[in-house]
Amino acid sequence: MAAGGDSGGREAACGHDSYRSPLASRYASPEMCFVFSDRYKFRTWRQLWLWLAEAEQTLGLPITDEQIQEMKSNLDNIDFKMAAEEEKQLRHDVMAHVHTFAHCCPKAAGIIHLGATSCYVGDNTDLIILRNAFDLLLPKLARVISRLADFAKERADLPTLGFTHFQPAQLTTVGKRCCLWIQDLCMDLQNLKRVQDDLRFRGVKGTTGTQASFLQLFEGDDQKVEQLDKMVTEKAGFKRAFIITGQTYTRKVDIEVLSALAGLGASVHKICTDIRLLASLKELEEPFEKQQIGSSAMPYKRNPMRSERCCSLARHLMTLVMDPLQTASVQWFERTLDDSANRRMCLAEAFLTADTILNTLQNISEGLVVYPRVIERRIRQELPFMATENIIMAMVKAGGNRQDCHEKIRVLSHQAAAVVKQEGGENDLIERIQADAYFSPIHSQLDHLLDPSSFTGRASQQVRRFLEEEVHPLLRPYESVMKVKAELRL
Repeated sequence: MAAGGDSGGREAACGHDSYRSPLASRYASPEMCFVFSDRYKFRTWRQLWLWLAEAEQTLGLPITDEQIQEMKSNLDNIDFKMAAEEEKQLRHDVMAHVHTFAHCCPKAAGIIHLGATSCYVGDNTDLIILRNAFDLLLPKLARVISRLADFAKERADLPTLGFTHFQPAQLTTVGKRCCLWIQDLCMDLQNLKRVQDDLRFRGVKGTTGTQASFLQLFEGDDQKVEQLDKMVTEKAGFKRAFIITGQTYTRKVDIEVLSALAGLGASVHKICTDIRLLASLKELEEPFEKQQIGSSAMPYKRNPMRSERCCSLARHLMTLVMDPLQTASVQWFERTLDDSANRRMCLAEAFLTADTILNTLQNISEGLVVYPRVIERRIRQELPFMATENIIMAMVKAGGNRQDCHEKIRVLSHQAAAVVKQEGGENDLIERIQADAYFSPIHSQLDHLLDPSSFTGRASQQVRRFLEEEVHPLLRPYESVMKVKAELRL
């Protein structure tokens, strides 16, 4: 990702000769990449310095309107080349940008970063970025849920073979199976929103969280220090700030954030694995474009590459939560710096990965293709065995003996199974029952007894109730963004 400013030439020069994260160069959306870009980060640092100066001026420190205006005028005037050179000399990223900002704000140079520590800009910026990254993710997840809800509603009544242990089981419906996916994603939507709402600003706390430097600036006026913290928190758009911090906000926050994202990864992996398995059964396929190539060697292939990509990236997303878990566990006392390099990677990668899989899953869910005749054929292969209990009950009602009927069915079932397994033939159990005079009392009922819709229980009703009572209310806050189509970079 280009940092902007004078680094553009360097980016162009090394773009094809140096490693770049595929998340930024290949997969994630431009808007999510921008939120984690150098320009967005360092522009936010400058905004935080401005907010601090404005609040300090309001509370009586000798900061002039001219200094404030100079800072405002240079928020976007970032000399990235100078900042890089300063950091190379100082080995301190925050002070490098203090000097770079001061260079274009000579009148305000003496009050930039006044009373603050590096984590004032570093941690508060991270919290702003996390909040804003959630603002990008939540509507995307809501759109995925909405697309799948439309799919589930349309196919609420379409019977399909259920699987447990990936072995044939009782029938369900295509829509009901989709609701299993939707329910997990709804839980993820609620979890992500909860974590976003729980984010608190680090605020104005000083080097070890005691606010000692600000208390000194305001000559022991405790109330003004409290006001300063509150004013900057409100300027940043947060309702609450931490009362207790060390030098940093507690790294337990990062655990909460990446745990919620890891949960989303698990949901998407399960959904896309199901789609891949159904594609192998030829019952359902993800979108396949006209010019798309499935295999360089096998022209006939229609590989579920989007679902495979989601699974691949979801695994990465799920593993990233180990970083903040370990980081939080080794933060000695008020802070150690071994969190810094790790957090530069894991926070950005988690959101860029989640962004990619949601963009991809929305694309999949907008073009899922169902093959009802393939589904019907598979049901016909398995349903005769599943219908045997209903056939026995019908015979008993017609005056037959339950034990005699059970033995007849057992023998005929084994004969039909042998045809399927040993000869590769079709399941002919029903034909055998029709040819056996013993079952003549119920021959006229067989079509009814083998109607697939009679084996799906309350699946259709469950789908409609679930969508109406749980899904649609959850999606209402996102109605204004529902029409946006998914766009994949590759």
